[in-house]
Formats: sequence, C-alpha cells, structure tokens
Amino acid sequence: MPRKPKRPCSYPGCPKLVDGQYCEEHKKLVDKQYNQYGRDDFTKSFYKTPEWLYAKRQQLNAHPFCEECLKAGKRTKATMVDHIVPIKQGGDKFSPSNLQSLCWSCHSTKSAAEGSRWGRRPHEYDNH
Repeated sequence: MPRKPKRPCSYPGCPKLVDGQYCEEHKKLVDKQYNQYGRDDFTKSFYKTPEWLYAKRQQLNAHPFCEECLKAGKRTKATMVDHIVPIKQGGDKFSPSNLQSLCWSCHSTKSAAEGSRWGRRPHEYDNH
C-alpha cells in the first residue's frame, strides 16, 4: 500500500521530513511544554500516581498493539493508554473496560477529535 510522502516538521524552522506532525526531537519538546503548561493540576498529578502507572502497565502488557491500528489491519506497538470515555466526562479512571492501548499517532488523532488537547471543538472521531 503506498505511503503518504513525508512533510516538514511542524515546529517553526525545523526542516526535518517526518511522517507525523513533528520530528522526534520536537515531539518530545512540544509534549513536555503541553504537560508543563497545558494540563490542569488534577491531570498533571493523576498520571504520576502509582495506581495509574500500575493500570497503564497492566493494560500495555495485556494489549501490546494499538487497538485502532489493529482494526485497520496494521500491527503497531502501543505506547499510550487512553481512556475511552474521558475521566472529565465521567469515565472510570482504572476500569480495563474504559482503557485502550494506542500508538502515539492514534492517540493524538483521538485527542484532537475530542478537543481535549488543542482546545478545538470536538467532532466525531474518525478511525483510520
């Protein structure tokens, strides 16, 4: 299956060609800035708790591949654990039935569609 051509990193002044939005260096920087300045205090502290770290580890061990990519017939290693129903919308924090393993790309797509990261209006999550 043909791949999309690479495009320049979205970080201002970075000429590196990437498949996603940012090169690895700037992805880490943008994520760090978001975690430091863009998240509320509850979220900052919750994702560092031993209970969450345990639940995350259990989820990734049980489901090591991105669940959205698997639906599309791809096997991509999951790196993130996502709340299917966000905690702020009443989703259970630790229930395995409310957790899904995702790759960074699918998690970013879902977060953008929900409006939870970039402050945009939520719209229907488009599976890819």
